[in-house]
Amino acid sequence: MARVEHHFDFGSPNSYMAWKVIPEIEARTGVTFENVPVLLGGIFKLTGNQPPMIAFGNIRNKPQYENLEMQRFIKRHSLTKFKFNTHFPVNTVQIMRGAVAAKMDGVLPKYMDIVFRAMWEDSLKMDDAEVIRAALDAGGLDGARILSRIQEQDVKDKLLADTTASVERGSFGAPTFYVDDEIFFGKDRLRDVEEEIVRTKG
Repeated sequence: MARVEHHFDFGSPNSYMAWKVIPEIEARTGVTFENVPVLLGGIFKLTGNQPPMIAFGNIRNKPQYENLEMQRFIKRHSLTKFKFNTHFPVNTVQIMRGAVAAKMDGVLPKYMDIVFRAMWEDSLKMDDAEVIRAALDAGGLDGARILSRIQEQDVKDKLLADTTASVERGSFGAPTFYVDDEIFFGKDRLRDVEEEIVRTKG
């Protein structure tokens, strides 16, 4: 069985959309994706990349086309709850460290559910510690404990190490997927990811 990884950052709407579709692929293939928290800002710094709205903002027709593709993806997968975050861009350092802590503590799936919904369905300001705590508490996790955990050095070091390792493997943005050592970038490559999973099983 192939090892399938999903490298994500909550600050990316495309990461949210991929997260919503991944369970469909898991159900069809029997493969469980390993979620790997990475810091998108760190990836951009290490690779010289920029957010699309900066990199392509002045290119005639490209932003409009990218929005069209996003709307097609939303329609194809019935992502009716998606709402662009009114506080965008959100500094994701705290919630990505929280994801590392949640993974260490064995509650990452529940944490991802809470934070992705807070970011891209409820449009909350998820770089405000009190907003983060309240969202986690409402979702059934111990917000105060997680906010305490993100100050711990092993959590900080793990996020940095995984971000750096992701870049060394070829990542330049999020979401990025690996099927064993094959890299696929972006939500629009999920069909290719699924094909690769099936190919490795055959």
